[in-house]
Amino acid sequence: MAFATAGALVAGVVFAQQAGTPQAKAPTNAQGNGLSLQITPQELQALGDRIVATQHKDDLSRDQYERIEHHVVTSGQERRLTEDKTYRVIPTGSGTMKITVKNGVAPADPLAYRAQLQECEQALEIAANPNDYRAKAALAKAQKKNNERKELVDAARRVFQATLVGREMRNGVLVDVLELNPNPNFQPHTLAEEALMKTKAKVWVQEASGQILSGSAEVVKDVSFGGGFLGKLYKGTHVTADNMEVEPNLWLPRRGQFDYAGRKFIFTFDTHETTEVSHYRLVGGPAEMLAMIKKELASGAPVPADP
Repeated sequence: MAFATAGALVAGVVFAQQAGTPQAKAPTNAQGNGLSLQITPQELQALGDRIVATQHKDDLSRDQYERIEHHVVTSGQERRLTEDKTYRVIPTGSGTMKITVKNGVAPADPLAYRAQLQECEQALEIAANPNDYRAKAALAKAQKKNNERKELVDAARRVFQATLVGREMRNGVLVDVLELNPNPNFQPHTLAEEALMKTKAKVWVQEASGQILSGSAEVVKDVSFGGGFLGKLYKGTHVTADNMEVEPNLWLPRRGQFDYAGRKFIFTFDTHETTEVSHYRLVGGPAEMLAMIKKELASGAPVPADP
């Protein structure tokens, strides 16, 4: 539906360059902050390869990290607050579970927090048993979701044409600024490609590693679903994302903002979401996470005071 596709747009904000096609573009005699913007098609192709490879790697690594997410949702032009919660996000090996640690500024009730931990323990016990049919079903569902995300990144590579519009130094590292626009000669064959053909984007990329530091995407034409019967995502929907280096050469989301409006069946919506992510902690697979949760429950650890 519209929500899933729109939320995935910024995941598709990756440089797209197909070998042997005239998609790579850069100003021929321009300077960016004193840095040359000249780049060959071969260099642009290599940069695209690095970006796609690191994006796939980072996406897979994310599910091995516990983290804290502060999620705020407002609705309507008056920005009416509909949600303000802070979650502890726990990887289960086939997705994640969210445990509420704050409602607004108020800490979660300790008993409710412990009950959520116990639910998480039960889910992890299932996930840690690869022979459990429920674990197999959950893993298959997670793999399908990962494949869909991977396909979106690859679809962006096919759809967009890139222009190098700037270069800058950040902490001694060269960063390329790329504008991405749909290739007008590209013929979409999937729903993801059709949606991306109606967006434009901009990304800031570490040239050496291919890591995306930040990016933004905007829907420039309405995106219809089911011929418009199921719903529509309106022109003007805007997504921004900033990443942070969690481990050497591993960048994961730090902040995302999603402003979108549209229609689901006959119901219209105008929603604004922000998610801030912090306190990444590598936990590994479900067995390792289960051991940590059991230890936490046995010790009677309180709700995190400063998530």
